Amino acid sequence: MQLNSQVKDIVIVGGGTAGWLTAGLLASRLSSRVQSGELNITLCESPDVPTIGVGEGSWPTLRSTLQTIGVTETDFIRQCNVSFKQGSRFVNWQHDRPSQYDHPFDVPQQASQGAEAQHWLSTQSQVPFSQAYCLQTELANNNLAPKLITTPEFTGFANYGYHLDAALFAEFLREHCIQHLQVKHVLANVKQVEQDENGDITCLHLAPPSQNNSNHPDYINGDLFVDCTGFRALLLGDTLGVCNTQVDDVLFANNAIATQLPYVEQNSPIASFTESTAQDNGWIWDIGLPNRRGIGYVYSDRYCDEQDAHRTLVKFLQKTQQNTDTLSYKQIHFTPGYKQQFWKNNCVAIGLSAGFIEPLEASALVLVEMSANMLAEQLPNTRSCMDVIAKRFNQTFTYRWQRIIDFLKLHYVLSRRSSAFWQDNRAQSSVPDSLKELLALWQHKVPDMNDFPARDEVFQAASYQFVLYGAGFKSQLLSTPDKNLLEAAEQQFLSIQGYTSQLTNKTISNRDLLSKIYRYGLQKR
Repeated sequence: MQLNSQVKDIVIVGGGTAGWLTAGLLASRLSSRVQSGELNITLCESPDVPTIGVGEGSWPTLRSTLQTIGVTETDFIRQCNVSFKQGSRFVNWQHDRPSQYDHPFDVPQQASQGAEAQHWLSTQSQVPFSQAYCLQTELANNNLAPKLITTPEFTGFANYGYHLDAALFAEFLREHCIQHLQVKHVLANVKQVEQDENGDITCLHLAPPSQNNSNHPDYINGDLFVDCTGFRALLLGDTLGVCNTQVDDVLFANNAIATQLPYVEQNSPIASFTESTAQDNGWIWDIGLPNRRGIGYVYSDRYCDEQDAHRTLVKFLQKTQQNTDTLSYKQIHFTPGYKQQFWKNNCVAIGLSAGFIEPLEASALVLVEMSANMLAEQLPNTRSCMDVIAKRFNQTFTYRWQRIIDFLKLHYVLSRRSSAFWQDNRAQSSVPDSLKELLALWQHKVPDMNDFPARDEVFQAASYQFVLYGAGFKSQLLSTPDKNLLEAAEQQFLSIQGYTSQLTNKTISNRDLLSKIYRYGLQKR
């Protein structure tokens, strides 16, 4: 590619959620250029590589993403086995004995200033922090939905994301991108990656189609390549030689065993939160979809082997009094870390090819959204300016990955569980200096916006407040909080307590709402 020639051909390699979500966001946000023929977007995916996802949890950001790419919430819910997610619940993370705390999606009104946290600490409230200033703990306790059938699409009286079937979601996105967003689709394996003398990728040579495969070209030329090939990182890793920054000295989990569990009864409740239940050597996720639960054990093989992990998961599953002999299990091994560069030459990695740590707090999907949005917003016009954008992209996402690591590590550092896995997680040698500094600050102040300087922080002050004070951390405030802030927080506390009792009487369950959506659909906005 000539330095001053226009970037016209974007080639995404790899499908799945990451590939098709990236294609959808690029094609919709750059639609005028795509429709005019100024920009071409091609997605090449292998017919032989299945989606790794074993059940996904999204953030509320996915609502705006789906609106941007032009799908209806009703179609999405009906076709992707979707339920509503209102946050995360951490069971038995605090102690070996029963305990729980919540990280809901609703953000207290003055969380950025720390008003609610200061009020909660000053009053020594016995109400759990999440329950004191938002509705969602009570909604989750009763498996209630964040909206009614009369609530317009993508809106709710409580903030929400989704639980979804990752494989169905990828198929849903593929169909929409091809039919409505002019994304070109090539189903083929990449045989060879061709580069020029500067290391830029110029062409993908494709393997000949099998008898059961549709015809496809022998090669694809491109100006900008997006690597969505998963853990392999075919382009950024294999071809351009970018290595991982490993973080297994900070976050120890490196394996997962996943399965799908039918409900005991057809009308069993659907949980409003992703539940994460601590075990001796890791934790178990439990995601409720309309027709089943997706359950998996995330653990470290430094502390137990695969057989021990399997026994732990089966013991958890048997609490439902179901036969586990007929279940199938998927073993996933990963090395926690992220790429030393996310964008090198004319190739940018998005999704698992950019990195993976562990599924705690479901940050994988939101990183895809953030990456695709930044690429769309700052797409270089020519090769000559690509390196400047790449540098900016790399700085932004290196910072984001480091802050995600801090936030996930916080959950482990605050635990007082007694097994070796948890004790080692609390060892100061495994805690990043950046997190140590924040914890030192928070001994005598609450997390607020001044502690998080970036424009679009992945986890903001409210998230840290929910985890810190949910897990039992107590900041010892040495100065008197601002009177006006305390009064406002007190009013919010009283309002939430009164509104919660009214709302739970009017709201319907997740299952009842989903049944109505399947039957009637949601109102358009």
